[in-house]
Amino acid sequence: MSLPERELPSADFYDFEALLSAQEQAKLAQLRAFLAQEVAPHAVGWWNDAQFPAHILPKIAALDLAAPDRRRYSHLFTGLVVAEMTRVDTSLATFFLVHHDLFVQALIDFGSQEQQERMLADAVALRSTGAFALTEPDHGSDVAGGMVTTARRVMGDDGGTHWVINGAKRWIGNGTFCERMLLWARDAETGEVRGFFLDATLSGVQRSKIENKIALRTVQNAHITLIDVQVPERDRIAQVNSFADINKLLLSSRISVAWQAVGQQLAAFDIARAYALERQQFGRPLAAFQLIQSQLVTMLGNATSSLAMMVRIAGLQDASESAGSGDSGGPTMAQVALAKAHTTSAMHETVSLGRSILGGNGIVSDYSMAKVFADAEAIYTYEGSHEINTLIAGRAITGISAIV
Repeated sequence: MSLPERELPSADFYDFEALLSAQEQAKLAQLRAFLAQEVAPHAVGWWNDAQFPAHILPKIAALDLAAPDRRRYSHLFTGLVVAEMTRVDTSLATFFLVHHDLFVQALIDFGSQEQQERMLADAVALRSTGAFALTEPDHGSDVAGGMVTTARRVMGDDGGTHWVINGAKRWIGNGTFCERMLLWARDAETGEVRGFFLDATLSGVQRSKIENKIALRTVQNAHITLIDVQVPERDRIAQVNSFADINKLLLSSRISVAWQAVGQQLAAFDIARAYALERQQFGRPLAAFQLIQSQLVTMLGNATSSLAMMVRIAGLQDASESAGSGDSGGPTMAQVALAKAHTTSAMHETVSLGRSILGGNGIVSDYSMAKVFADAEAIYTYEGSHEINTLIAGRAITGISAIV
């Protein structure tokens, strides 16, 4: 079948990328070229084998995309980077978010000068990798109040202080291989939440890979058991004293996951449109049928509305920084929760329609749509389930909390 003579429009139907600076557009093009050459041909294989491609980390580091705020990139650019990575491989984007948005950003926002000098350069350059250890086997959505992992302060014979940590963490991305993890535990004395840049090789840290996943198979999620792990005082995050401090990181991470929902929809649309143009049924391409065109338009509409919402979130972030408003500016947690809830709900419909367009071929990873369809389930759930984010937004618009 011959394709239409004119070039088909981009999935960015309203050209939101035109809002980027020329430098940012060039950098995004560089990322696209890298992903097309180094990731796209192999992503399904990595996913099928549930193997993480550690060998490409130096190449990702060479793109110089870490800590974008220090490189004067806009939040729109930062979000589109996440969307573009997700568009090609959700698992790789998830690794990037866990390491950079959570671990590295925590070092930047909360780490002491000594901690930054000791860890930041290697983390930014991906010479060392980090994880974010918050969720526990029995506590996900309620981990703020239900956290049972404990940290007990102990004075050594030399007069120095260290902490003894006991408990367990689960669903920790990068947890099987990271050198350090940003670990959260409840102070056994005060009941407050403490943070630690934990050396993952310490005695008493036991890590096992979570097997048999149907989503994000490339991501190495770990179940972590902590038995009398002795952590030096210098690895405690002194600036973190409550769960409210964690929420500062979670807000940013939740924004990034909403951007993943955008990228996931762009991927589904790309695959479905290409398939509909190539696949012949009843002597015509699928794209020539009215129902298929309606489904593609619905997919594009969902992706575009999600993208537009995230462009506005990025604008609020940029405006806050330009005004120097600090913690009091930028999008609220309720606005971010609504964005995460809406974009992932739209994503659910989009990937379902895409899988339907591919028919039976939509359930085998050979055609990529099955991978996109399955990975969407993880995005729908992590960084606050759809239900929890809905209730955060609901609390804001009614003044009544229905969470508990």
